[in-house]
Amino acid sequence: MKKLLLIAVLAGVCASGAYAGTGIGSLAGSCSASADGSAFSVSADASAHLGSGSARSASASTADNPLNAVKIIFLSWATGSTKISYERALPSHHQSAELCASLICAGYDKYDNNPLGFTTRYAHKFFLAWNDERSLNGFYVRPELMWSRYTYDSHQLPGTRKLANMGALLATAGVQWSWGHFLADAWFVGGPAIGTPNSETLYHHGFALWNYLGTRNENIAMSFSIRLGYCF
Repeated sequence: MKKLLLIAVLAGVCASGAYAGTGIGSLAGSCSASADGSAFSVSADASAHLGSGSARSASASTADNPLNAVKIIFLSWATGSTKISYERALPSHHQSAELCASLICAGYDKYDNNPLGFTTRYAHKFFLAWNDERSLNGFYVRPELMWSRYTYDSHQLPGTRKLANMGALLATAGVQWSWGHFLADAWFVGGPAIGTPNSETLYHHGFALWNYLGTRNENIAMSFSIRLGYCF
């Protein structure tokens, strides 16, 4: 009687066929019993899986695929400011988001006009050739909003300070690459600008207004640069 009861219980378990975990594991089994009930065997195969783990791993930064980067524009110091940016990859969308801020005055005063102010910018990258192994790598296009505001000593009116206050909507084409924890980002950018320009230098510590080929336009912004950084 006890054997029959044990067989009935184990048979009920086996009848379920498999137990599937949602994000923990799975257990599949098979069972058999002798005709007279004198023997009963159970075999099981357990396999661990993560369920939604693939989605989680795609959004989690790893040593082989860092999703975060902190960068500096190493050329900016030579023109009077220090710029630092933070970028976060969005692997599921083949994109990234980037914020940048700078302190105008922390650098070499190229124009000898004692600039003092700041710039802020937000950029959203769309990678053209996605690299599943390195989410921050590849060619990209990037729309960008930027605001530059600072005061400076006027050379045209000695003894006075002027205000430069410009905003720009920029279109960028660039390429970014990382090796280990080192990252390099190079780009060219241009677009419309509006506001109160620095009419003496046309430079706004993040972009310069058009002053090429013998023409001048205070509503066209241009720039190119290289950022170097640490990714993690």
